Amino acid sequence: MEISTKRQLAIILSQLKGFEQPKIRLEQYPTEADFAAEIVWNAFYRREIENKVIADLGCGTGILGFSTLLMGAKKVYFVDIDEDALQIARENMKMLSEKIGEKLDDKCIFLAKDVVDFDEKVDVVVENPPFGIKGRRHIDKIFIEKAFSVSKVIYSFHKAESKQFIDAVAKDNGFEITGYWEFNWPLKQTMRYHKKRIQYVPVGCWRLEKRK
Repeated sequence: MEISTKRQLAIILSQLKGFEQPKIRLEQYPTEADFAAEIVWNAFYRREIENKVIADLGCGTGILGFSTLLMGAKKVYFVDIDEDALQIARENMKMLSEKIGEKLDDKCIFLAKDVVDFDEKVDVVVENPPFGIKGRRHIDKIFIEKAFSVSKVIYSFHKAESKQFIDAVAKDNGFEITGYWEFNWPLKQTMRYHKKRIQYVPVGCWRLEKRK
């Protein structure tokens, strides 16, 4: 199946299964289909997706990685510490395979491991890491530094208020910020501590590239 518009990509992604029982300690918030489509569509037009090897770090149920596959990625590493999330990602792979009429098994590598243990070199990293609010402290820093170590191009989601932190950690690792998108992220009432049915939080996605 050829994806000809960003909207078409978002519609397909919206049909993927999300977390069945999201875990508080892992901050398992779903990535909106429209947001995933926006980022991957931009990366595609920078010629960073088609025939490239991608890593989706902290992939959850796989929406970012599957976005890149739909746009022609050669291979995607789906890396997550949670085997339950990876099982849903595998189910999503089967559903997508049927939908697009193409077996995706040989393009998907599912790795149930801590992100710190991932060491494959890839063309691009896409990630929506935990923000470090309810679970492991500074986990967002661990994710982005791992991304720096395995790729020269990174697309990474963080709270919009993290701008100074992203700027500093990028400079420390020889990267520069070359793109930024901001979204009004809906945090839906999926965790027991949520007081509102839905709360909107400013979240940014940074494109970071290794300095020449």
